[in-house]
Amino acid sequence: MQQSQPLKKTINPKPMTEGVKKQLLFRLLLVALLSLLATGLGYAVLSLPSSAPGLSELVAENLETSGVSNPVTAVLLNFRAYDTLLELGVLLLALLGVWSFGAVPERRESFPGPVLDTLSRLLVPLLILVAGYLLWVGAHAPGGAFQAGSVLGAAGVLLLLAGWRPGARFVGLPLRITLVAGLGVFVIVSAVLILVGGRLLEYPPSFAATLILLIEAAATLSIGITLAALFIGGRPEAGPNN
Repeated sequence: MQQSQPLKKTINPKPMTEGVKKQLLFRLLLVALLSLLATGLGYAVLSLPSSAPGLSELVAENLETSGVSNPVTAVLLNFRAYDTLLELGVLLLALLGVWSFGAVPERRESFPGPVLDTLSRLLVPLLILVAGYLLWVGAHAPGGAFQAGSVLGAAGVLLLLAGWRPGARFVGLPLRITLVAGLGVFVIVSAVLILVGGRLLEYPPSFAATLILLIEAAATLSIGITLAALFIGGRPEAGPNN
């Protein structure tokens, strides 16, 4: 009797070919869109005039009523303060996006070496002082909330690298209040100015310096804590390991 040979499964190459074609088409479309975007940006840059007056003269004319003597701070916290307001909102949304992935994974207890431990004890107080200096000097020299907040965030990252974790009393409501303090103070000041008959973030000249310092102080704290919280990579929770 003739033995029957086992049936061999054949793979139809057609679906695989169609899948490769779709991937190739998608890549070509992506390259075309990126090339179009690069061409548009290049044309916009090349078409700029060689010399433009800009708004520097207008800023200099109104600098006395801004509440600060640094033109950069005047633009960011007075003339176009709503841009800074939206930037704080974007930073907070970025942290909420990271927290949406879940809590911080449990990690084994680790102890920093003597070098990192000594370095953190020396640099963290210094970084806090530098952040305070940048916040204060921003009214009349280069500095301000974002620079001070970045330095404060670096101090927090250094503490995290050294093994420090926020305690249970800092993880809950106090942490969340600190994170929204910068944006919250900005919104409250905006609402109060509108209620008293002014415009959005149009400070009275007599209170402009005080309001800008108040907003920058809250923003510095929020920016620093937000950057350190982003470094953790998840939502901190109260527990025995914190």
